Amino acid sequence: MSIITLTTDFGAADHYVAAMKGVILSINPTAIIVDITHSVPPQDVWAGAFALAGAARYFPPGTVHVAVVDPEVGGERRPIALRARPGSGGLGTATPEDHFFVGPDNGVLSLAAELASPFTAVQLTNRAYWRREVSRTFHGRDIFAPVAAHLSTAGLDANLLAALGEALDPPPARLHWPAVAERDGMLIGEVIYIDRYGNLITNLSKRRVASQPSSVEIAGQRIEGIRQTYADAGRGELLALIGSSGLLEITVRDGSAAQALGAKVGDAVIYRRRAAE
Repeated sequence: MSIITLTTDFGAADHYVAAMKGVILSINPTAIIVDITHSVPPQDVWAGAFALAGAARYFPPGTVHVAVVDPEVGGERRPIALRARPGSGGLGTATPEDHFFVGPDNGVLSLAAELASPFTAVQLTNRAYWRREVSRTFHGRDIFAPVAAHLSTAGLDANLLAALGEALDPPPARLHWPAVAERDGMLIGEVIYIDRYGNLITNLSKRRVASQPSSVEIAGQRIEGIRQTYADAGRGELLALIGSSGLLEITVRDGSAAQALGAKVGDAVIYRRRAAE
């Protein structure tokens, strides 16, 4: 079984995703192609990295992940492939065992591959594994898709990664998880992602946030306590909870917290833990 995942900012209106899939299937007709998302906001490398990291760890060993959010396509950034080994990774959980990651060297792979873990990385320089004609504006189709297809046919025991190009020097670009400040009994984090429901996902992890008693402040609003589910709040009510990614989220029951608060990525979130009464 060979699985290839795709994460892009291409959307669904154009032919770009289908072209990548056609290239993959021409090389490996038995590949199972899974779309993680093609709705990453255009050129938003962080959002693409977050989406990939949120899904990659649930796939079996040997999966090849392709991420194309590539504002500098055709420029100086390097096309790369990584092989991540077991370790501490994506969103604070275990890195997928022996997964491959293919894409531009702009950090879009780094949250999922977790570059602090053991990994092998190459710059894709061997054109034998590319399409014969390469567009300067569509490396997703002409470099990343064929490389992923070849990796998927080789399997974990092959030495194909080394054949794809040269060892990467300097190391791959890495996106850094925003730091959480702590002072005067407060944790000060920020909104790092907004999903399609308007939920505000923060960098405050479950292990750092107690359930009760506490309060959360954002955009001048104070939310008392951490709820367990969306159903714990009334319709239209603002609430805080630990989402499926293990991170603190600010949400509105049956609504959009981003719209209700006028919030955006980077906005501060303050968590206060109060002494039990």
